[in-house]
Amino acid sequence: MTELIQKGKAAQKASYLLTGKTSQQKNEALSIIAQKLIENKDFLIHENKKDLHSGRQKGFSASILDRIMLSEKRIDDMAEAIQLLIEMNDPIGEVLETIHKDNGLLIKKCRIAIGVIGMIYEARPNVTVDAAALCLKTGNAVILRGSSSAAHSNMALVKVIQDALSETDIPSQAVQLIEDSSRKTAAEFFQLREYLDVLIPRGSKKLIDAVIKESSVPVIETGAGNCHIFIDETADENMAVRILVNGKTQRPSVCNSIESVLIQKEWFKRHGRNLLYILHEKEIEIYGDETVCAAFPEAKQAEEEDWSTEYLALKLSIKTVENVEEAIQHINKYGTKHSEAIITENEKHAEKFLTLVDAAAVYHNASTRFTDGFEFGYGAEIGISTQKLHARGPMGLPALTTTKYFIYGHGHIRE
Repeated sequence: MTELIQKGKAAQKASYLLTGKTSQQKNEALSIIAQKLIENKDFLIHENKKDLHSGRQKGFSASILDRIMLSEKRIDDMAEAIQLLIEMNDPIGEVLETIHKDNGLLIKKCRIAIGVIGMIYEARPNVTVDAAALCLKTGNAVILRGSSSAAHSNMALVKVIQDALSETDIPSQAVQLIEDSSRKTAAEFFQLREYLDVLIPRGSKKLIDAVIKESSVPVIETGAGNCHIFIDETADENMAVRILVNGKTQRPSVCNSIESVLIQKEWFKRHGRNLLYILHEKEIEIYGDETVCAAFPEAKQAEEEDWSTEYLALKLSIKTVENVEEAIQHINKYGTKHSEAIITENEKHAEKFLTLVDAAAVYHNASTRFTDGFEFGYGAEIGISTQKLHARGPMGLPALTTTKYFIYGHGHIRE
């Protein structure tokens, strides 16, 4: 029996056992996990250093190493996110709809757990904890498959989680990790339909596209983030600069950072050169259209692929446009339906942009960096869905549930 089949069967069994667990039992387990993460900081950081050392030897970029790194603060943040999750309402059992039929039948539509969730993700070991905590809170078992770049970190985190669960009423096999990170095993994971109820990929566009193409398990698509800011003609210069710099530099390796900037031509004539010099001072590589390159010789000529590239680094593609309509057309052509922002003092332009741009999250005069489960009040998130079915945007607890109808009768038969 392969590792996948063994863990699939164990997860399925664990999901059945989770069905009867109360909110108190789940919260107590989460509390112990948070405590164990803090207690095992030294062990987790020690194992994480192995991944960082291997990554440096392989020539990983600074942004990828940043994704992999576990620090004391990041472990504290993971524990804090779990504590916030504990305080949130358990969606399981929530009655969404009650129907009283004239014939006396009572029908209730209620939230229930999905069952067994498969997570495949790259680099970020924090996803291991976020996914485990969210799934446990919603009564789901989870099988995790991280990338080889964070193998030691993920194994250490799952060991801490399973050790914590062994002290609770929750089965430790409710959280499992596929330790074989080969592509062959990943391909087999995509076909584990007998045991997985849903598969959630989280990572690069290449990974997500591969899962969508190859999986026989239903997929919740968490898309790559080619996020845009459109600076409209009436945009306040200081606001535009501040939001753009924040959206690009605060943490360039994440999916809600800015990758492409569209600037209305009249605004560019007035403020473009100053903006470009500020970006250059921030060590941001600029890939621009002809207008941008003419105004700023340090910029590189943008190729067609730059408009659709998620750099995840200190790089930006910048294009000048005539108006909000052209900006919307460009974003809907090249965007990934993640997060898009307009900076403007024109309310009509703002409403047109927010209404017509096809994305999970749209912003007026704010940074796209806010597209995050924690910032939206969901606690941890399992991913940011860019599809339109089941869930869209940051996926918190309700996104990890499905519904079930409970029908109560008194000997009813259908005539």
